[in-house]
Amino acid sequence: MTTLAVPPVLSWYEVRPLMEARQQGKTTVETSPDLGRHRVRVSLDARGVYFPGGWLLTWEEAETILAHPNLCYRLTPEGIQPLQTFSELTGRVVQLYPTGRAPTVLLSGIAMHRVRGTDPWTDTQNKMRAARPRGWVLDTCMGLGYTAIQAAHRAERVVTIELDPAVWELARANPWSQELFTLPNILKIHGDIYDLVWGFPDAAFHVVIHDPPLFSLAGELYGRDFYRELWRVLRPGGRLFHYVGNPETRMGRNVTRGVMERLREVGFQHVRKAPHAFGVIAVKSAEALR
Repeated sequence: MTTLAVPPVLSWYEVRPLMEARQQGKTTVETSPDLGRHRVRVSLDARGVYFPGGWLLTWEEAETILAHPNLCYRLTPEGIQPLQTFSELTGRVVQLYPTGRAPTVLLSGIAMHRVRGTDPWTDTQNKMRAARPRGWVLDTCMGLGYTAIQAAHRAERVVTIELDPAVWELARANPWSQELFTLPNILKIHGDIYDLVWGFPDAAFHVVIHDPPLFSLAGELYGRDFYRELWRVLRPGGRLFHYVGNPETRMGRNVTRGVMERLREVGFQHVRKAPHAFGVIAVKSAEALR
């Protein structure tokens, strides 16, 4: 039997089939202890569900998880713990939101990844196809680290930045984020990318992946001054992928139009939409000089 070195993390996606198995009188079933990443066999009795390593989910705790479908929970020796916390930075509650696969962060009810018709992991794969990470990559906004993880499997080195300690806390608890802390070619920096980018050397990166919060939350990350710095830190011939959101909405069209105009103004060329990735691609000319 597989032994779990870390506490199981569950959501209603995992718990609902366990409740159904109980109603059917089953005593052993397979389930995921980590939001769909792996499968293990668990045993069921009148008290609850026993995971490898001795972790117990009581039926009362299972009912609590079912009653809160927007939350993920971690098992602890003291019982289940909701994976949510208060962000001192934003003054808002942030939580790990289940999707049936890789979770996202919910910030005051707003999902930080696409979840309609896709999942955050697949969404990130679409971004990778648009960004084409190679060499040295700058990931401006770490979040749960999915971009950094997937880029690190393709590139030599990934530098990823995250400002909010609450998001760091959720990333450490998220089973889908664990390679963020184990892959040796990911450099994680705690700080504000707007402040940090000014200190990066010229032409330091082959690729920049810019996936900022909503314009209303971080307008400075959509400005000319910041874009000019992204142009500066890219190598000649380097590629920028900028996530902008759904281009089919009125807000998405307006944001996309403004982003593309400002990128051209600071020197980017071949600026074009990447609609499958909800983003914009731009290139720094191979002949570009400061």
